[in-house]
Amino acid sequence: MIGCLQKLGGIAALIEAALYVTGFGLFLTILDSSGYEGHVQQVAFLAEKQIASYIANLLIYVVFGVVLVVLALALHARLKDGSPAIMQTATAFGLIWAGLVIASGMIANIGSSTVVALFDENQDQAVSLWIAITTLREALGGGNEIVGGLWVLLVSWAALRSDKLPKVLNYLGALVGLAGILTVVPAFYVLMDVFGLGQIVWFAWLGIVMLRE
Repeated sequence: MIGCLQKLGGIAALIEAALYVTGFGLFLTILDSSGYEGHVQQVAFLAEKQIASYIANLLIYVVFGVVLVVLALALHARLKDGSPAIMQTATAFGLIWAGLVIASGMIANIGSSTVVALFDENQDQAVSLWIAITTLREALGGGNEIVGGLWVLLVSWAALRSDKLPKVLNYLGALVGLAGILTVVPAFYVLMDVFGLGQIVWFAWLGIVMLRE
């Protein structure tokens, strides 16, 4: 049973890495709104790309969060014997992060549908609503990565203590987790990209290790 959970965890980790790559790809291409200035143009862009935006939010938030639950539980089963207290705390943060990410995606998708429907009738109200929705989404799961960073850091710490994952992977996880935690400070917002890119490598490497065993 434990071996099956580890295999599922490995698959989940690879899916997380793939979702990060997909998210970066979408927001650098189809959903790149850098040429749209001002809130009205941003909402007009949202209306134009509504389907693509819906799919992106579904994948990188909702699906990501669901798969994260599987990975968090698999890592808990793997590392709890070596560091029970650390892993209890880590898994709590992992599940909280999953819930926040899922909520962010659902708020973004339901909110964007309402905004687009309202845009033709009253642009000012649509813009005000979109600002509120965007602020809420960013507060929950996009504006900083402190919860996700804490999970990665604590998992890496527990893995170092129990010696059940490669040490270099754990050091990488510790650095990635620290970068995520520091994004809570506005001056270190640039570390959002470091956290995201680092997570791609960490998830992919973790998935390979778990599947090979």
